Amino acid sequence: MLKLAKIPDRTPVKIAITVTPDLDADLRAYLDLYRTAYDDKAATVADLIPAMLETFLASDRAFARARRQVEVTP
Repeated sequence: MLKLAKIPDRTPVKIAITVTPDLDADLRAYLDLYRTAYDDKAATVADLIPAMLETFLASDRAFARARRQVEVTP
């Protein structure tokens, strides 16, 4: 048995979303700050959104608790 578990499927899944004009403006403002902070002029909003969602879900304790409850329930 290997110490490293099998690596999960990392095939990207494309999801199209529609956002409000206010959210679009906030995402673009965040992108500008990100580009400046990391000197990454090539970054796009589409590059940032997956990391933003992962960070949000990882920090949501109620979601983590509920997910554990569902996984334990037969």
